[in-house]
Amino acid sequence: MNINDLSDNQGARRARKRVGRGPGSGLGKTGGRGMKGQKSRSGVAIKGFEGGQMPLYRRLPKRGFTQPNRARLTELTLGRLQTAIDAKKLDAGSAITEDALVAAGVVRRKLDGVRLLASGELTAKVSLELTSATRGAVAAVEKAGGSIAVSVQPKEKTPRTVKTVPGDDAAPAKSDADEESTD
Repeated sequence: MNINDLSDNQGARRARKRVGRGPGSGLGKTGGRGMKGQKSRSGVAIKGFEGGQMPLYRRLPKRGFTQPNRARLTELTLGRLQTAIDAKKLDAGSAITEDALVAAGVVRRKLDGVRLLASGELTAKVSLELTSATRGAVAAVEKAGGSIAVSVQPKEKTPRTVKTVPGDDAAPAKSDADEESTD
């Protein structure tokens, strides 16, 4: 094989579109934009415009809040942890830290920490040191005979309170029939 025999695969290189270079190119005149009008021009922001009516995105109320400084945690499932232990990437006998997970290639990067999720099944007895874990993940690790140390404790489940209508606990009002019978 010689250098002059080398070539790209069929379709690997594609000539760029040369728009507006005459009718012979197939992209002359309107340049692939169709007919005339506002939408055929560049720099048009027409998507949210409703002809002067208050647009939908302004009629609907704003809701929610994105916390700007929240911790960005890398998620790790119990199933992926068990797969890494079975593949001998991690040693179940020693303590498994976030740095060990990154070095073994189980997680790509730890960002602000690693959070263990309860998806999958863990059978190995392991000792984990992570930033965070869900309640189900902590229970699964302890069920398998292991231990887990987290720097951010999982939130306790709080019972939901049912809101009552004011005056609901008061005695029912007397009806007209009750009042007539007392007279």
